[in-house]
Amino acid sequence: MNASSLQSTDSAEQPLDLQSAWDDSRVAEIIDDLERNLVGLVPVKTRIRDIAALLLVDGLRRREGLSTGAPSLHMSFTGNPGSGKTTVALRMAEILHRLGYLRKGHLVAVTRDDLVGQYIGHTAPKTREVLKRAMGGVLFIDEAYYLYRPENERDYGQESIEILLQEMENRRDDLVVIFAGYKDRMDRFFGSNPGLSSRIAHHIDFPDYTPAELLAIAGLMLQNMQYTLSADAEAALRDYIDKRMRQPHFANARSIRNALDRARLRQASRLFAQRGATLTRSDLMTIEAADIHASRVFAAAQAAANQGSGPSIPLAGQQP
Repeated sequence: MNASSLQSTDSAEQPLDLQSAWDDSRVAEIIDDLERNLVGLVPVKTRIRDIAALLLVDGLRRREGLSTGAPSLHMSFTGNPGSGKTTVALRMAEILHRLGYLRKGHLVAVTRDDLVGQYIGHTAPKTREVLKRAMGGVLFIDEAYYLYRPENERDYGQESIEILLQEMENRRDDLVVIFAGYKDRMDRFFGSNPGLSSRIAHHIDFPDYTPAELLAIAGLMLQNMQYTLSADAEAALRDYIDKRMRQPHFANARSIRNALDRARLRQASRLFAQRGATLTRSDLMTIEAADIHASRVFAAAQAAANQGSGPSIPLAGQQP
């Protein structure tokens, strides 16, 4: 056995403390926070843990002098509105920073309007300015499919895509781009841009929340705002969720937040109408069933039931 072989054998026998590397990275804090504060999304959380594990092991391989290529970390998040995509993108930026793959770990969230100009010569500086702000962190492009509008030959979105492609390849050690939007539209977007699709290493689909998960999300939101539901109000909210999910423009957790904001408004109006009475701390904190049942969602559902024509669409300007 030559000296090189002995050295290789000795190196291979040295114990490696993966647990210590994990603890030192402090990524577990972020994963635990996701588990506590992000209801459901089990496949998403599993994929995030898998990516963290891969990067941690890659780091150990580099320190041991083992071959490891620079990982491609650009991602696609697909799912309906309010399914947690932006929240997970923020946590992903933190994870990549703590594992040493991003200098800053901040997130810059943009849409087409932030990247694409209205006239010749306008798009390139807009896109490059956004990229400059995102360097060292994550660029999150929501509704990314709007960048590509083949039906409009004067559209400048393709110019922005080409600049993004170049920077995603040349600055992959200092920038992660996450494209987000509805799954079907994102599939068509990547299908029409094969160069872009080939640079996306991780496609993560965000499922819709179940009614039970939405009720749990509501509980977390209320807890953070220091509100609580009476027993009747909880039953009313459960009924509200069931009806709202059947109506147009439902946006998962976003719709639940909007519903709770309006319930708080109704609670405040109810208390104000009773301002001559003595209030308690509990009164200030408690949402009652009447505050939920006043929603147009119940009236719309009842009207639809009476007509036998299915859920009705709210009138323009009305909020569910």
